[in-house]
Amino acid sequence: MTAISLVALGTALASCQSKPPVKAVSSASALDVMEKVAVGANRCWFRSGDPAFKSYAFAPELTSFSGRPRFLLTRKGSSDIRPLLVVQAEGRPAKLSTFGPLMSEPVSGRVNADVQRWAAGNTNC
Repeated sequence: MTAISLVALGTALASCQSKPPVKAVSSASALDVMEKVAVGANRCWFRSGDPAFKSYAFAPELTSFSGRPRFLLTRKGSSDIRPLLVVQAEGRPAKLSTFGPLMSEPVSGRVNADVQRWAAGNTNC
């Protein structure tokens, strides 16, 4: 494969990558927002036994020296610890991002809607 072909292939692949949605949600800090979102996700997706999330494990990482508190969803019972979903916030006002392979699945619309709702302070599932 020529160098030009490799560059064209790389450019084509890069254009297919989805960019994580980033939304400012309030004047609250990233940690304040992620605490609300993590509590909502744990309560509504996992403790409730929601079938859409039964094959995933919840891994909160709210204490972050990077300034990006987050939580991860990984495949439950798997030795593969690569996250399928990352939900993180950064800055003040907090900007939320959701990304990972799970965001190309049908459940992605629900994930974004739930995250935005919890970030805004609504505790409903």
